[in-house]
Amino acid sequence: MEEKTPGQQLRDALLNQKKHGWDVVDETTEKAIFDYCEGYKTFLDKGKTERDCVDYAVELAQGLGFVPLERGMELQPGMKVYRVNRGRALNLAVVGSAPLDQGVSIAAAHIDSPRLDLKPTPLYEDSELAFLKTHYYGGIRKYQWVTIPLELRGVVAMKNGDLVHVSVGSHPGDPLFTIDDLLPHLGAEQSKKPLGEAIPAESLNVLVGSRPLKDDDGKDRVKLAVMKLLYEHYGIREADFISAEIEAVPAFNAVDIGFDRTLIGAYGQDDRVCGYAAFKALLDLEGVPCRTAVCVLADKEEIGSEGVSGMQSAFFETFVGDLCATQKVPLRVCLEKSFCLSADVTAAFDPQFADVYEKRNSAYVNYGIGLCKYTGARGKSGASDAGAEAVAYVRRLLDDKGVLWQMAELGATDKGGGGTVACYMANRNIDTLDAGVPVLSMHAPFEVTSKLDCYMTYAACKAVYEG
Repeated sequence: MEEKTPGQQLRDALLNQKKHGWDVVDETTEKAIFDYCEGYKTFLDKGKTERDCVDYAVELAQGLGFVPLERGMELQPGMKVYRVNRGRALNLAVVGSAPLDQGVSIAAAHIDSPRLDLKPTPLYEDSELAFLKTHYYGGIRKYQWVTIPLELRGVVAMKNGDLVHVSVGSHPGDPLFTIDDLLPHLGAEQSKKPLGEAIPAESLNVLVGSRPLKDDDGKDRVKLAVMKLLYEHYGIREADFISAEIEAVPAFNAVDIGFDRTLIGAYGQDDRVCGYAAFKALLDLEGVPCRTAVCVLADKEEIGSEGVSGMQSAFFETFVGDLCATQKVPLRVCLEKSFCLSADVTAAFDPQFADVYEKRNSAYVNYGIGLCKYTGARGKSGASDAGAEAVAYVRRLLDDKGVLWQMAELGATDKGGGGTVACYMANRNIDTLDAGVPVLSMHAPFEVTSKLDCYMTYAACKAVYEG
């Protein structure tokens, strides 16, 4: 090996020279990356709604010894507990050896994703075709949701208290659904409209049937035939849609992208890619951590973290407060000593749209987890701006564990921006830093991530739990 020149030595010592991840990892890590991502793809396929994510996560956690946290139960170091919030959010913890007045180590992510929700009165017939009306959830680009295969997943809450689970399109042989678009031969006027106006929200109606009910001479025979099938299969009537949560989601399964299979294409990677990383890292903890490790899988981030299952609800405080009560530690004392990695995706630099990024401060595919000191929009509006000390703490933690990382912003300053759950954790007097996987085509029905970045986010969450 040639001896480095003084200039090269100075460059190594003083400049921040990040290397491509695949040039850095060894064969053992490379195998771990690909193995980890197979489990992640399964999580995506099974968890296309927040309820599905919770159900699957609880199943995995129970298999590894996690038990429901009950008030008044005696907790010992190493115990594994969880609590479900109304079927749509989940908190888990591994009790540490240090008392809770030393704080907890948190990785917080969200498991809701942009989608189409059925309206309370969704089913109608027009021109002898049956449709379901939808209300889009989160920041979608409406034109991306037409003419793609869709599944229906969710629950119907019956007046007698029963919960009927609905899943059509996820099983072999199931029918799929779609939303019509205008043919180009008749679309001249539509093509003149701005991209955001070409597909009105009220035209996002899911096609669900075309065969009229025989031996009936009334109106809406196709609608009645669809309702008959739903009643026969699920026991639901039209009025039951009023108390239903049914989502139309893409029917794509997670797949490898590229000749080299180093990328993952799937629906819902924002933010299930970080949700799985935070969850899997907790499951894989060995022994007893020093501080209690807490994984937060929240709902409603895509619409501002509002509501009873969002990050702004009291669910997190109640969960940690019940942990603290076992040691007679005031909740505020625990929170002020805690640290949270707010694990949410960031925008990956895309050379196809380079003008909306700032190249020197963007996250790049295959360079590891992206650390975001602040999010928000333009003048940091709505941001959680982490203190320098918190950033330094994470830099040191990740470097000590050999985790590949990079700094990131979500696009050029005046081009937009976005938020995460970080500000709601910081508002609880918890030092919080945003971090997550860089994503191409974020919020599209089919998003793309790097397997290396997915794994490094898992490794970063594990490093935070281990302290």
